[in-house]
Amino acid sequence: MKKVLTAAEMREVDRLTTEKFGIPSLRLMESAATAVFNVVMEKLGGSVSGGSVLIFCGKGNNGGDGAALARILSDAGASVYAVLLGNVDDTKGDALHNFNYLRVYNNNIEVTDEQRKLIFYCCENADELRKTILLRYESRETCDVIVDAILGTGVTRPLESLYLEAVNLINNLREKDRCKYLISIDLPSGLNADRAELIGDSAKPDLTVTFTAPKAANVLPPASRLNGELVIADIGSPQILIDESPSELYLADDSDAGKWLEDTKLTPSSYKKTRGHVLLGVGSRNYSGAAVLCANGAVKSGAGLVTAAVPASIQTAFSERVVPEAMSLPLAETENGSFSAEAASAFLEFSQKVDVAAVGCGLSNADPTRQFVREIVENRITPLVVDADGLNLLSPFNLQGSDELPLVLTPHQGEMLRLLGTEDKVVLSDRAGLIRDFAKKHHVILVLKGERTLIAGPGGKVVINPTGNEGLGKGGNGDTLTGIIASFLAQTYGNLDKNIPGALKMEKTFEAVVAALYIAGRAGDIAAREFGMRTMTASDVAGCLGEAIKEIT
Repeated sequence: MKKVLTAAEMREVDRLTTEKFGIPSLRLMESAATAVFNVVMEKLGGSVSGGSVLIFCGKGNNGGDGAALARILSDAGASVYAVLLGNVDDTKGDALHNFNYLRVYNNNIEVTDEQRKLIFYCCENADELRKTILLRYESRETCDVIVDAILGTGVTRPLESLYLEAVNLINNLREKDRCKYLISIDLPSGLNADRAELIGDSAKPDLTVTFTAPKAANVLPPASRLNGELVIADIGSPQILIDESPSELYLADDSDAGKWLEDTKLTPSSYKKTRGHVLLGVGSRNYSGAAVLCANGAVKSGAGLVTAAVPASIQTAFSERVVPEAMSLPLAETENGSFSAEAASAFLEFSQKVDVAAVGCGLSNADPTRQFVREIVENRITPLVVDADGLNLLSPFNLQGSDELPLVLTPHQGEMLRLLGTEDKVVLSDRAGLIRDFAKKHHVILVLKGERTLIAGPGGKVVINPTGNEGLGKGGNGDTLTGIIASFLAQTYGNLDKNIPGALKMEKTFEAVVAALYIAGRAGDIAAREFGMRTMTASDVAGCLGEAIKEIT
């Protein structure tokens, strides 16, 4: 799990790296340039010798990284054309040091044009830039890589004049295939590091190399869509400085899923009860498929036992379609085939035999079912996952979770608005802040589904899940995900000492939810590769869970 830093937090890490740990800022710039060099080398097949690179540099430290990169690439045998948007005398500090090298090299009369691997040019206005670049690249020449080293984390307003012209040129050259790769340093120029929203035009790279820690615009949509592939490079800042940063926003990665898989690994003494027993309250006469998908997701993600409580009239239809490993429990229903209020007592009684319960998939919105859901939540005796109609039936939300019996809510954006009791979509503009406040207020774990699903805990931590794709935006995937989350929780609690402190139970629950989202998204990515995003189904995703776990382990 990687902490996501604001621009100010990143500057503080850089300052303390130098002041407290004695690592010169110039060395950090050199390390940043080397990290980008390594990425360029990888993209060009392991060597830059004979390759050609066009670098656009701003006057700040981002441009300084670009200037250092130009030198390193040239020394390694690449032909480099570096353009500074401004004058060298307008730069300062470490950036000035690297630009001075380019200026001295370019003015070295002992280096012939045939020997010259590095050409450095300064452009102080848009007309001059257009003339310089278009003359060279628009009509005839191409290059292997264009590097955007114009602006980094300091952008707070839309680009204009020379910078806007440069970004438009970069994007046009890439669109016209004048290069194989467009790479941005730290952040695509034009994005505000601290905001998910776009503030104006920006570079649109194939890949972004950011340093030390991701920033919000690297990882939160819609800004994250413009980063291309994201590489997070370690340039030598001590990890303790990142850990001590006040940020409560994190990006999940393989290590989170890997740790959970290790904590819940099978042993020679494992058997069905130590793998956890899940009870699902799912389905209604018109939505028996939701019950099937939820139960299949729970079984295929590793739970030891799965029991689906369903309205009595759909038990046969459910059993005929679900995987044979799932069991069913018929409960009292209304005339319309949804759970009646009386079904709650039987559900809670059976809960005494299980580790985790989930409720909500395919329930319908009948008033008796509303009473059923509310009684289950208020009188739960296990950790509980609530999804879909379960959330709608509890809206607006006015209940409280607890450390001893964690409550996990998994809304999509429409359900989130209903939980809040509003139709105003403006509240969703800061998704991370919104769910952090909600999770703290109600002491729950909140999973806000969608592009880059977010997971918030009651302590204020928010985790961004980077896996998954738009092919998951189809009916049934939410039901499957509920089954997967409940299964992961059951596997956690099946091996957990029931007497551990409540705070540790909440921590373990949060870890399991993060891992479930990450692995489910990875399964979705595998399904997209195998079946295509357009035609992949929720059942395909469940079928790819095993491969997703194998990839991580």
